Amino acid sequence: MDNIIKISLGLLIVILLAFISVVGYHGFVESAYLNSLSSTYSYTCTITTDSTLSNVTLFIPVPADPLGNSPIVAGFSAHAIAGLPDDWTVTLYDTGKATMARITTRAITPPGETNPTTPFTLTLSSEMQSDTLIDTREPIKNSALFHPVRELQPVACPPASSLVRETPQCYRYVTSLYADYEAAPDASVNITSTIVGRNSWNIFEPGFNEYTSVTSLLMSGSHDGWATMNGTLASGIGTYDTPLPST
Repeated sequence: MDNIIKISLGLLIVILLAFISVVGYHGFVESAYLNSLSSTYSYTCTITTDSTLSNVTLFIPVPADPLGNSPIVAGFSAHAIAGLPDDWTVTLYDTGKATMARITTRAITPPGETNPTTPFTLTLSSEMQSDTLIDTREPIKNSALFHPVRELQPVACPPASSLVRETPQCYRYVTSLYADYEAAPDASVNITSTIVGRNSWNIFEPGFNEYTSVTSLLMSGSHDGWATMNGTLASGIGTYDTPLPST
């Protein structure tokens, strides 16, 4: 009888220790996740040209969610966009369907050595911290994109890297940009904008999930009017085996 009691007590102690270990492990994992979690939006816009552009007016889409909330608007409003030239005037417009940055300047003048093989590139960039977890699985519904998003179509994703543990979802779409400037007939102008929403953390090793969207437009000679930008979107990149819901 004493042996049975001793064995029972031993089993109870083992079960209790196992329970405490599991609870402690999950508590550590959750704490490590929350303490290291960082959610950021990274925005870049590049304007590449091989010729001087004069009397420039651009309406460039600014990434925003479907409700019009934009993580990048604050950067433009505070003139905190890196690379923004001092002689550019930037005004933000909410059209109801999109948030646009109206950029005006008397000229974009490349350095003298610029030519078609070595064009001049201006890069605007901003990284903004998000107070909430970014929805990287369904950014079309909940996160910042270049609006209006039109003709959205699913497409095959490029080969995934070893860091991607789930199957990403990829799309192509079109959006709009306004450009008015004078240039030589053979001038080449390329405008590309990128938004990346990323959650990152460290539980024993670094982890992340993200989405990325890129829009671009290539123009020749002078331009005056609205034009269509081609866009791509890749969502659900990375891993989602975190201790808390990812959305």
